[in-house]
Amino acid sequence: MKLDPLLMSPLQQFVLVGLRTLIGWHFCYEGYVKLLHPAWSLDGHPLPGWSSAGYLKAATGPFAAVFHALSDAAWLAQLDFAVALLLLVIGISLLLGLFTQFGCAGAAAMLSIFYLSAIPLGLPDAHTEGSYLIVNKNLIELASVAVLLVFRTGRIAGLDGWLGRARVVAAAAKEATV
Repeated sequence: MKLDPLLMSPLQQFVLVGLRTLIGWHFCYEGYVKLLHPAWSLDGHPLPGWSSAGYLKAATGPFAAVFHALSDAAWLAQLDFAVALLLLVIGISLLLGLFTQFGCAGAAAMLSIFYLSAIPLGLPDAHTEGSYLIVNKNLIELASVAVLLVFRTGRIAGLDGWLGRARVVAAAAKEATV
């Protein structure tokens, strides 16, 4: 079933595009900062920047052994670069509303991996922010991305909608000349 953006109220459209923009900004910023301050260099010397090694070593989820093995991989610097670049590309996709379905799918995949690396199952100190039981920010953002995916927000406002309308106009012009 295709959802026609015209069947949604302007407020509904605004809120969905706003949500996409916020998530896009979050991904874009995370990727940008990681690329700006890497723990790798082109000549192979370590730098005092971001690396996923600590995150991977701290994994407690059902695939913890896989994440722990990745933390010691010889190609961790390349993995870190790929993660940072993917975060940036997904963020740009969501911000611009360009290839939005792919951006949402990529965001969902990354958020699923982040969630599965450390599913919050304990009862830590309830007096500190960040004490979660099952539901955490990754799962909430994953659910939000699922909403964006099914509502195809790139068609509401974004380059996906503009490109789609341009294709319709070009096809109509071509048919009119025949």
